[in-house]
Amino acid sequence: MTAQSRADGGTRAPSGAGGRTRRSFLTHLVAAPTLALITRAGVDVLAPQPAHAVIPSLPAIADLVDLGDLFILAGAPTSALLALAVDTDGTVRFRLPREEVGQGLTTAVAMLVAEELDTPLAGVRVELDDARPELLFNQLTGSSNSIRSLYGPVRQAAATARARLVAAAAAGWGLPASRLTTANGAVRAPDGRTASYGSLTVAAASPALIVLGAAPKPAAKHALVGTPTSRVDARAMVTGAQRYTLDLDVPGAKPCVVRRPPTLGGGVRGVGNRAAVLAMPGVLEVVTVATGVAVVAETFGQAIDAKAALQVTWGPGPADHLSDPQIRTKLRAAVPPLLVPPLLTPYVDAEFDFAFVSHAPMETNSAIADVRDDRAEIWSGLKSPIVARQSIAADLGLPLDKVKVHVVQAGGSFGRRLFFDTALEAARISKACRRPVKLMWTRVDDTRHGRMRPATHHRIRATHLLGEVLSFEHRVAAAETDFRHGLGEIITATAASLPLGLGNATLAQTLFHTTVKSPYHFGLTTQALTEVPTGIPTASWRSVYSANTRGAEEIVVDELAAATGKDPYRFRRTFLKTDAQRAVLDKVAAEGEWGRAMPAGCAQGIAFHEEYKSRTAVLVEIDARDRERVRVTKAVIAVDVGLPVNPRGLEAQMIGGLTDAISTTLRAGLHLDKGLPLEGSYSQFHWAQQRDTPRDVRVFVFPATGGEPGGAGELGVPAAVGAIANAWARATGSKPRSFPLDFDVDFTPYPR
Repeated sequence: MTAQSRADGGTRAPSGAGGRTRRSFLTHLVAAPTLALITRAGVDVLAPQPAHAVIPSLPAIADLVDLGDLFILAGAPTSALLALAVDTDGTVRFRLPREEVGQGLTTAVAMLVAEELDTPLAGVRVELDDARPELLFNQLTGSSNSIRSLYGPVRQAAATARARLVAAAAAGWGLPASRLTTANGAVRAPDGRTASYGSLTVAAASPALIVLGAAPKPAAKHALVGTPTSRVDARAMVTGAQRYTLDLDVPGAKPCVVRRPPTLGGGVRGVGNRAAVLAMPGVLEVVTVATGVAVVAETFGQAIDAKAALQVTWGPGPADHLSDPQIRTKLRAAVPPLLVPPLLTPYVDAEFDFAFVSHAPMETNSAIADVRDDRAEIWSGLKSPIVARQSIAADLGLPLDKVKVHVVQAGGSFGRRLFFDTALEAARISKACRRPVKLMWTRVDDTRHGRMRPATHHRIRATHLLGEVLSFEHRVAAAETDFRHGLGEIITATAASLPLGLGNATLAQTLFHTTVKSPYHFGLTTQALTEVPTGIPTASWRSVYSANTRGAEEIVVDELAAATGKDPYRFRRTFLKTDAQRAVLDKVAAEGEWGRAMPAGCAQGIAFHEEYKSRTAVLVEIDARDRERVRVTKAVIAVDVGLPVNPRGLEAQMIGGLTDAISTTLRAGLHLDKGLPLEGSYSQFHWAQQRDTPRDVRVFVFPATGGEPGGAGELGVPAAVGAIANAWARATGSKPRSFPLDFDVDFTPYPR
């Protein structure tokens, strides 16, 4: 039987007979929306801090309200709609309205549920929820926001369930609920009697049950939350038992691949040998869709062979005339002018280029679609499933309630699965060939035709005098980032609550200013973004603007330190704004033995980053004696997220960010050549391999320093980019200006 909790602590019976199974009960949290988080953040930023710089900087927009705050604000009206069920065997099931892509979210949420219910973690099952349009802006996974936005509502849902179970036991025993306790999945009476949650679930679902209310535990009483915990899905992943999209057994779904154009966004003009390809072994269908020519076959091998045999005439794409030199020229020309002329004071000027980068998740894009005349069903790894469902329904010409979209755990994302283009493509193919299809993008498809992190150009000027920094200006020009995956709707919905003027800014400007900020007192500090339309398919990539923007700034901080005759660590420590920031910097300097003697060609680098109410510092050591194989040999990371739900998961997040930074700083990028990346596989897109990663990595997770968790997913890249580049500069005596640093075309590109 099901029940819904209300803000007043009472319950009401559900409508419809389908919920009256008496096998489990379901609680729905109704959490009161609050702006306390945003208000409190502003107060903290403006509170007095020990001032080490003569010329303080004003708070940036991201100090007052960041993108995560906007997510929480937009999702507050529907944060009530969380579903938690307790089965008669005591198993707890929670429906998670977010996507798991390897970041460990299901483990962290299971920990929150187990903590509040006082039940073993092994008895909690977190299942990914289908697309639910009634959640509005509350089912998008991104911007380091999932734990921040779910921390309170999940705990409240579990606390409500616990209160009902206790009330059911109290009613059965004739005891006051206040005299009962919970532990290990059971309610206990003072006289030693116990009742398992499973035995109480039917009584707990009774509409007549009187429940006085429920409140989550204070952090001081947490026994599981804050304890390093292994992932609940780790064994399934390493044994092959974890089921991803292409592992699903959907009746009738046949393997499918797509022949894609020789340039990005090119169209199909004609297929010269369709009949011959249809006659190949195992081939079932050959259909043309907007993105290319799809082949459906009995096996993926047969589909791939048939795809290669296709003779297609292609139309042009929107970026056919663009190669790397043209992109760089466009970006350099678009950089806004700096405001402060270097007339009477010393200054540091620097310009940086960052290449396009593939998301390159281990699991390539994939989707299963079963489209009929009157309905459709889709399975895919989706971080914005509500917009996916709406877009697919509109494209197919079906009512929204006739389209089901199932969210499947995915093998990586880094921002790529914010877009649902593969699910939409599979739906179009299924409709065209009138059969279910199991669509797989090949690795070459994923690298060449997937979305990518935009190329950027940066211009930075910092003026200084007598050891003080007077101004710090940063101008960014970026290939336009596509945000048409639900983020725009969130920002639009919350624009009225933004600081004056920000609500009128463009979407990209809003995202830039609510994520990028300087942590230093550098006098007059300004950061500005200009986006350049290119026709190249782009998407948010881990850390979005911060990876490049803050990475470049941390390089300039080292150069400022040198210009003023200061040690890079001591220089940062002087100008950081808060004690919390200095604490993580001090930790890596101490644990990494900053300043220790190293052989010629080897060096240390250090950097700092703060974002989404969290902060980190990174110290690395680099060996550049072999310029053909520069390696990071050691890394020390300190991280403070306020309240770490799962320190082990946070450690993994930071190591992942370090690996991303090693890759994109040293070797991994995409060469754009006449409208198409040259790279087509991991052998060409030089992501860090095991031999490229340091054997000595230590991550220090700070214990709880705040009442709520900050963001972590985006946090690990920017400081690591800066630290690696600074170590490279010290080891080689060269100033890093173009990334990746080793960017030769040392491979033969695949045919177009």
